[in-house]
Amino acid sequence: MSESVTQMTDTLLSQLKSETFVLLNTIDVETGGPTSSAISWIYALNASTLRLAIDHRSRLVENIRNNPLVTITVFADGKVHAINGRASIVLDPLPEVPFKLCCFDISIEAVRNALFYGAQLSSAPQYIKTYDQRASEKLDGQVFSAMQKA
Repeated sequence: MSESVTQMTDTLLSQLKSETFVLLNTIDVETGGPTSSAISWIYALNASTLRLAIDHRSRLVENIRNNPLVTITVFADGKVHAINGRASIVLDPLPEVPFKLCCFDISIEAVRNALFYGAQLSSAPQYIKTYDQRASEKLDGQVFSAMQKA
């Protein structure tokens, strides 16, 4: 582990300006325990703010409303980045998408390398979408466009 800083590096910022997936860590509203979910509707507004969209059917929306402290885990640049921040609602619902999404901004409070000492990632995890490619591209385009307008 390393010292934390309050803004993302240029490399991390660049990765989060294009489509990627992260782990969103919240505190579960029912159990009070930590929970982690993979999401891909996220991008960096700037070095100190992330924006994300979450489907209202997900309990993550209620978790964040109940406790705005979150951690975003990003695999990039040979590291496991833990980005701690405070979430706030930007738009609810997010317009111009085919179902109800809640749009949040994460104000970054700390960024640190969460990988254990003496280790480096040899490759970042990758994913593929297993549903209709055209439908996926259309939906992602709608969501990211709406997030950028928010």
